[in-house]
Amino acid sequence: MSRRTKKPLAKRGPGGDRPKGGRSAAKRGAAASGPVRGNRGEDGRPISARPQREPRGERPATKRPAAERPASDRPQSARPSRPPARFGASSAARPPRAAHPEAAVEPEKAAKPDAPLPTKVETVTVTADENGMRVDRFLEARFPGLSFSHIQRIVRKGELRVNGKRADSKDRLEEGQSVRIPPLKLDTPKPPGHLSEAEQKTLQTLRDMTLFEDADVLVLNKPAGLAVQGGSGTTRHIDQMLEVLRDSKGQKPRLVHRIDKETAGCLLVAKTRFAATALTGSFRHRSARKIYWALVAGVPKPKQGRISTYLAKDESEEDSIMRVAKHGDDGASHAVTYYAVVETSGQKLAWVSLKPVTGRTHQLRAHMAHIGHAIVGDPKYFNIENWQLPGGLQNRLHLLARRIVIPHPRGGVIDVSAPLPPHMLQSWNLLGLEHDRFDPIEHAPEE
Repeated sequence: MSRRTKKPLAKRGPGGDRPKGGRSAAKRGAAASGPVRGNRGEDGRPISARPQREPRGERPATKRPAAERPASDRPQSARPSRPPARFGASSAARPPRAAHPEAAVEPEKAAKPDAPLPTKVETVTVTADENGMRVDRFLEARFPGLSFSHIQRIVRKGELRVNGKRADSKDRLEEGQSVRIPPLKLDTPKPPGHLSEAEQKTLQTLRDMTLFEDADVLVLNKPAGLAVQGGSGTTRHIDQMLEVLRDSKGQKPRLVHRIDKETAGCLLVAKTRFAATALTGSFRHRSARKIYWALVAGVPKPKQGRISTYLAKDESEEDSIMRVAKHGDDGASHAVTYYAVVETSGQKLAWVSLKPVTGRTHQLRAHMAHIGHAIVGDPKYFNIENWQLPGGLQNRLHLLARRIVIPHPRGGVIDVSAPLPPHMLQSWNLLGLEHDRFDPIEHAPEE
């Protein structure tokens, strides 16, 4: 057995690294002809074995694109021939990328074909996986890309039925139930940048109304007189206007909550399905905080209080109205509102801040009328006899969705305030009310 002689280690170079011996002559020759990367430099002094970074001033101004390089100049592979030592396995032993289940989940979802839209009436059965799903979520899951407004329309008209009965979009389905689905129409997504002149005007109107926007959420300052959703005789509304914001995948921003047609102020819209689920959950769990401003007849006493009643809807052929009901009455729901007087104009009018805990239809309007201080300009609930509107004030609903505070779907908090609409600003100025007065509701501690 031959005996190995231990050679003394070479001295460290200026870089502090030991030079590596044992390189082949061919590699040493190649290093001498090109950039110096071997054991010693041109002056004979040892240098680091690691490649030296070129000074900024000596780098070529431009690099040739990969497509223009000769084939001999191109690297054979973007990966090293051997994996880094920390992996401890050769590339041959590494499983293919598709074998990793976590990497294959999303492609499988994306590749899953959408269910064809029914062209005639169909009846389907609710599966175990769909048990407990809301009716609108059930349709969204079965027919991706189906617009929210289309879903609401077929449910509202009674075209969709569960076990032969009319259903509400919020009803929960049970496994085994039969769902009658009418013919459906998928809204065709328009290529971005191909909007008609009318659609461009609608887009600009939405931009002018925007109080806050990011990739997930949009908060609009809805003007008084513009409906949030369509109805009989309504041709222009926010839900229809949002069509111009439909993305390349056909998804349209979704309304998260609603405010009355004549109420101005903050309206929350979800731009993605993920945001819609998160924001709707915040409303359901009452982690959203809404504050309204109103001008009411008279001055409520006490000046701060809590209104707690049951409300039920009375419907007629011409109109529907919410009435104060008793616990246990058919269709009665519990409603709670906190109020505080911010400022008064004599004893005839008061600026009131309102915080609804629940979200019943016309809750604030019905509650203020219930305590004898109806909101000025309310055509449904203002029934004070011999009361005259002060001169200069417009006979329009003086109710503003002033502020909304809600957890952001991706962390943090959305906190947006809306200014007074023109008719309310006019009233504030005429009555001498100060816009920046201390608001007891806004500054009240959360429960």
